[in-house]
Order: sequence, then structure tokens, then C-alpha cells
Amino acid sequence: MTKKYQEVYPEPPLVNSQELLNATATELLHLEFFEAEPGEMPSEVFSQHHILVNLKEENTRVENWRDGEHRDFIFHKNEIVVTPAGIRSGWKWHEKSKVIVITLEPAKLEKFATSEVGILLNKVQLKSIPQFIDDDITQAAILLMEALHSKIGSAVMFESFTRIFLVKLIQKYGLESDDDISFNSSFTSKHYKRVLDYIAQNFGSDVNVEDLATQAGLSTAHFARLFKQTIGHTPHQFVMAYRIEQSKKMLSDIERPKIDIALSCGFSDQAHFSRVFKQIIGITPKEYRMSILKN
Repeated sequence: MTKKYQEVYPEPPLVNSQELLNATATELLHLEFFEAEPGEMPSEVFSQHHILVNLKEENTRVENWRDGEHRDFIFHKNEIVVTPAGIRSGWKWHEKSKVIVITLEPAKLEKFATSEVGILLNKVQLKSIPQFIDDDITQAAILLMEALHSKIGSAVMFESFTRIFLVKLIQKYGLESDDDISFNSSFTSKHYKRVLDYIAQNFGSDVNVEDLATQAGLSTAHFARLFKQTIGHTPHQFVMAYRIEQSKKMLSDIERPKIDIALSCGFSDQAHFSRVFKQIIGITPKEYRMSILKN
């Protein structure tokens, strides 16, 4: 189990989350989008989990060899295939493919499931499902890919949607050990999309947790608790991180005054902006701008 999925796929990805800088979520989840002409992948045993989401409008004939079983089937739009680590799998597609491939490292998935979802996974971790429909999982995967296309706030958006995707995947298709410490979350991808859209439109003004809870249709206390459990940050921390993400884009405009950037991103003054920027990025806005000039 030494090869990686990307090493045997016949075409390079058109979208690749590893190109996204300053996003810790890329350590949890690797997303790629492939368009490939008719072809095949030899049977291999991979050390990572793979989730495939078909985005092609037209039905596609596909063959899959999976732990000795051969399946010749029609792959419909939005259908998903989950292949856990350790399963020998090979593919042949008879028409052009359009597919999202999400790769997960078992050790990191185990840590995330235990510390952030409250579930103890068994050694297999994920159900082996050759073909199924799940609108929630598909939508979360599409939002992940859209976050990579976003010119503003891509790292923050990808971070958020990664956690949404993993929580949904684990809760629905994770294989729990006998020592179950799980809890249920009432969040959905649509909740997060509404909240994130609101933040994107209003990050330059006052954004409070009551406003965000209203967008999600939840009480303030319930929203704050579920947000922290799923995203890993409080709503306030998330908004601050989003503002800093936007400020980095603005700092690339060398002529733009830092005080203007601070106020445009919702900070009370330049000192507040500089303090939060250094807390999150590790350097001051001035140092960050200088690094842009050097590059």
C-alpha cells in the first residue's frame, strides 16, 4: 500500500486542494476534481480512504473491481462511492468522467472523529459502499470544491466545509467501536451555507453571534455550541479568521493604507487589526506585505 490514488489516475486534477495555502483543513482532507477521457486504473490497495462523487450530467458506464468482485454498472450524477483504506480496487470508465475524489488519511480521520465528533471508530473506520445517493454528502463535497474556486476567503471557506463534510461522513458512514461516545449534531450544510454567506456579505460591519444564529434558525446558545463542536472554533473566532483572510487579499494592494483595510474588514482601528492579524498569521500586516513584495 505504497502508491497514492493520484499516482495511478490517468489525468492530472483540474482542481487540487493542496494548492491552497494557509488552510489547516488540507491536512485533514485532500480534494481533487478530475475530468478524464475513457480509460482505466489498475487494481491497487491504498492506505487512504477515497470518496468519489460523480458530477457528470450524463449517465456513464463504469466497471469496478473491488476485493475480487467485478461490477459493471451505470454511474449516475451525484452518486457516491466509498472505498475504505485496505480494499483492493480498480476502475474502468467507458465515457469521459467528471468526478470529485476526496482522500482521507485514516490516522487523521480517527483523531478528528474522537476529538471533534465524539465517535470512536473501529479499525475499518468507514463502510465500504460501492454506489449510493446522499444529497447531504454530495452538497458538502460540491461546497468544498466551490470554496477552492472562491477568490475571497477560500481558505476559511474550505476549512469550514471540510469539517462539515467530515462530521456528516462520520455520523452516517463511520463504523463505531464498541466504546461509543457519540453525540448528534443538528447542523446541515445548508445551515453553514447561510451563515457563511451572511459573514461574506457583512464581515466589514458588526457581526454578532445572535445574527448568525438567526441565519441558522437556532437559538443563540444552541447555535454557538453546535458551531464550536462542528467547526472547531467559536463563531467569534471564525469571523475574526474570515476578516483576516480578506485583509490578506487587500494587503496585496501595496498602495492601500492599512487603516483603510482595518476598517473595511470590521476592525475598530489599526492597532486592533494588527494585533488579531499577528495572533492568527504569526506576523504583522506590515511584515506580511513585505513578504508579498519580496515574492
